[in-house]
Amino acid sequence: MTGCAPRTPPRPGRDRRARLLPAPPGAPRADPASAPRVTVVGGGIAGLTAATALAERGVRVTLYERREQLGGRLAGWSTRLSDGSTVTMSRGFHAFFRQYYNLRALLRRTDPSLSGLTALPDYPLRHADGGQDTFRRVPRTPPLSALGFVALSRSFRARDLARMNARAALPLLDVRVPGVYDRLDHVSAHDFLEEIRFPAAARHLAFEVFSRSFFADPRGLSAAEMALMFHIYFLGSSEGLLFDVPDEPFPRALWDPLAGHLAGLGADLRTAAPVEAVTALPGGGFAVAAADDEEHCDAVVLALDPGAARDLVARSVGLGDGAWRERMARLCTAPPFLVSRLWLDRPVRADRPGFLGTGGYGCLDNVSVLNRWEGEAARWAARTGGSVLELHAYALPGDADRERRQKEVLAELHRVYPETRQARVVDARHEWHADCPLFPVGGYGDRPGVRTPVPGLVVAGDVVRTGLPVALMERAATSGFLAANELLGRWGLRGHPLWTVPDGGRSALLRRAAGAVGGR
Repeated sequence: MTGCAPRTPPRPGRDRRARLLPAPPGAPRADPASAPRVTVVGGGIAGLTAATALAERGVRVTLYERREQLGGRLAGWSTRLSDGSTVTMSRGFHAFFRQYYNLRALLRRTDPSLSGLTALPDYPLRHADGGQDTFRRVPRTPPLSALGFVALSRSFRARDLARMNARAALPLLDVRVPGVYDRLDHVSAHDFLEEIRFPAAARHLAFEVFSRSFFADPRGLSAAEMALMFHIYFLGSSEGLLFDVPDEPFPRALWDPLAGHLAGLGADLRTAAPVEAVTALPGGGFAVAAADDEEHCDAVVLALDPGAARDLVARSVGLGDGAWRERMARLCTAPPFLVSRLWLDRPVRADRPGFLGTGGYGCLDNVSVLNRWEGEAARWAARTGGSVLELHAYALPGDADRERRQKEVLAELHRVYPETRQARVVDARHEWHADCPLFPVGGYGDRPGVRTPVPGLVVAGDVVRTGLPVALMERAATSGFLAANELLGRWGLRGHPLWTVPDGGRSALLRRAAGAVGGR
């Protein structure tokens, strides 16, 4: 018995053309006496999403996370500063765009109104050559968004537009998944922009700032991934380019409440518990070996970053066929990135934005003034009279001299915000990581899908091919729901609805124009 059909979920944002993928039909909950058991490996966004989606249907879930904290790349942990303050450190700023429908649906489980997110009023960009752009006054609905950006941007000039290769840019007008990868995955983002003859100032200020949010240099990033990004945030959606941020550190705002929700559903969350291997059993099901125990279950969700997934599959002898194992072995991680958080003894100027994207300032990619929007940082700043700043540097060389790069981003901060030259650094924390997915030229075919050759084994994460127009954190959340839906369907249980931005151009005229060069 499948029960009553679920009602159509309310539209998640302002875009009336947002695309609904209805929940796959099935029974509303598993029978407690025979509920299947699922092990989720990884406690980041993808793993927490899959665990939530499964547990809400009565599936018995055990989640393993190798770190002591949940949240993956958005985890947070306590640290004590030299002034005696206890604060939360993390891997830094993340933008929660309004297009992140499925991630926001996950967060609504514990915060229905999303009151824990606060809107930043602008997304300003600044280049060292003096160029500046802002998205505050840009219309949100395409194509007015693109036209408005061109009209308002200081980095576009009439003669630059006349020189552009409009024909080469037409694929941006009708981005579809997976078709965009057939068209553009063999080209780098840098070469694609060169072919378009995109104005140099606008390219350095806008496109390269965006592309580096994938933690990769544009020369090593697939043009398909960049085109998809342009579609999601600009030409394909009317949600706009402004975004929200959590008003408290990640654990307090996001993951502690979600962990409580999961515990209430009966899920077993095990942190500081790395998984050593996964074995598919001859009679069906799996054995999941951790450091201190072995869990037997009916299905497994691998929700790990690319390097960890690659290594776990390598340790799990016989898991999957040869072709799948070879693809998993080729998963790449992006170059290292640095997050420097500084607690300063004085404030920055009152007109400094909460977030600023930068270009041309050495390896510095953005600056956040955390005390503008994060409660914990604001309380520290109010108590001490100081400020809390965060600096990001992406796509650094693998052999980078860490101390030198940390000094470099501080020096570039002094160029961006000169008043910080006189500030004393009360304390600092520096986080170096190299575990984000790389989307190299020609790499789409090697990325795993949600399904695998092993019945009951599914994959989730921001490297996964979903067949949907999603990226970054939203791809992680969406893949988590898709992985859960795949397993729920095996057991006749109802899945979860998904939303995405429109897949394809927003008008027939744009679609026809893009189709004219579809075979180029």
